[in-house]
Amino acid sequence: MNVIMDSWYMMRRNLSHIVRSPFIIAINLVQPILWMLLFSTVFANIVHMPGFAASSYIDFLSPGIVVMSTLMAGSYAGMGIIADYKQGVLNRFLVTPVHRSFIIIGSLVQNVVTLVIQSFMMIGIALIMGARFEGGISGIALLILCSVLLGIAFGALSIALAITIRKEEGLTSAVAFSTMPLLFMSGLFMPLQFVPGWMQIVASLNPVNWAIEAGRGALTANNDGNILFYIAYLLIFAIIAIYLAVYAFKRYQRSV
Repeated sequence: MNVIMDSWYMMRRNLSHIVRSPFIIAINLVQPILWMLLFSTVFANIVHMPGFAASSYIDFLSPGIVVMSTLMAGSYAGMGIIADYKQGVLNRFLVTPVHRSFIIIGSLVQNVVTLVIQSFMMIGIALIMGARFEGGISGIALLILCSVLLGIAFGALSIALAITIRKEEGLTSAVAFSTMPLLFMSGLFMPLQFVPGWMQIVASLNPVNWAIEAGRGALTANNDGNILFYIAYLLIFAIIAIYLAVYAFKRYQRSV
């Protein structure tokens, strides 16, 4: 029971910042929206290539942009931890009865709430722009699941890095250095059968590509069994990332 209460308290505390500053979600959506507008226009005629998987490029692109929005939001989750550290809040939590691990878990639960909201907003924008999701409600639900799992994983890694380096500049540099290659080394903009073989190998090991391929497959009328494997990979990745975040916090606690 204490575990549930600790998680609820930390989630509510972190969520209050979003309620007071809802523009944070809007800021996280600016880049994905711009990318959707730009690339859906630039690559509109690419669907005429033989073997292209969709009849409309916005149908092909939009699941990946939803994934991108949660990736970017999750990757900056550590900024809140750095702010708490600099204000002394993190150390004050250590003398409260809250279970130490759930200081981190509560932050991730709050991240889940914001990621789900962002996913729905991006899906709504995609529909307004003309995207059509043949997979229906179940397909949209699977897309959101994959997007949130990826966001949680990168949120946990961001928190682990934030606790370790404790500097905003270091975290933002690491996010910029890692997220762009991961996005471009995936099937976000182009079906993987159209890219060089070495990129296909890299994409097969890329968690961002797992989420994109699973989400895109869930939204098609004829999806294959690979979706469940991708979801399993994402779940394992998220569990490992959460463990690393909790471990990093325990190391920080011992250093205080």
